[in-house]
Amino acid sequence: MKKTMLLLAVLSAICIGSCKNIGYEKTKTGLEYKIISDGKGKELKKGDYVKFNYKITHGDSVITSSYNFVPGYDEVDSVGRYHDFSELLPMMRVGDSGVCFQLYDSLATRAQGPMPGFMKKGDKLKMTFKILDGITGREAAIADYQKEMENFKDRDLAKIEKYLAANKINAQKVNNTVFVEIQNKGTGIAADSGKMVGIKYNCYNYDGQYFDSNIDSTKQINKHGMEPFYFVAKQQGAVAGILDGITVFNQGGKGRIFVPSLLAYGPQGSPPSIKPNENLIFDIEVVDVKDAPQRQPQFQMPQPQPQEKE
Repeated sequence: MKKTMLLLAVLSAICIGSCKNIGYEKTKTGLEYKIISDGKGKELKKGDYVKFNYKITHGDSVITSSYNFVPGYDEVDSVGRYHDFSELLPMMRVGDSGVCFQLYDSLATRAQGPMPGFMKKGDKLKMTFKILDGITGREAAIADYQKEMENFKDRDLAKIEKYLAANKINAQKVNNTVFVEIQNKGTGIAADSGKMVGIKYNCYNYDGQYFDSNIDSTKQINKHGMEPFYFVAKQQGAVAGILDGITVFNQGGKGRIFVPSLLAYGPQGSPPSIKPNENLIFDIEVVDVKDAPQRQPQFQMPQPQPQEKE
């Protein structure tokens, strides 16, 4: 009996080891893949832009996913990039789904920079995907992407609005981008577009976990000084939500700015303190408003002038 059980265990191990890639094919670069298709969707042609959902994993860890952000977009090429999902696009149709495996060893042979630190020799990245649409023309693809981004921002704003209502916070929507609670508008110079603005702030997520401050050092993840933080309103120097939201205040003003993730740290987040696609709250006090320094004109070499023929 023991011998029979041992034999079955050995046979099972052999089967698992030899059968794990059954049903998978390989591209010329060694990309292992499987495509699931009913053969009825619109064919993808060279020059089309494909819209697709995807999830990339390494072992049990999700590296990136479109399912909690927006779909991916890629141009269909007759060949595709080396050892990449794009190699499969000429073989696929709208509605198809599948899976592919990128091999560390193959990627490393063509890497232009350092490989991801979480991978080592012999590792694989797994990508599952589904083709949502094939779009003709670059401008149409860009318009579709912008619509998806706007829809994502609106979903973020709806979540913030629900939070404000549940906590009975009186906040106004500014420029259809952020919500702002004005506790004290301020009486000094207006923080208009183009003005240099200095603020004191606390930053935290909707669970009340702080990640930065220039008021209280115990709320800092990365230690730094306590001087005011300066940026140019509506232009540069801070996350986009702050650049927009600050314009409703004057010098001396105080309040809270509720920023959707797309106008904060986006799908990449800022590990380990800020998760991908995380909405954030900024307590702010406007301590300074002044004219932004003038940009110095850049020196350009004089261009040679054509000489007249003698």
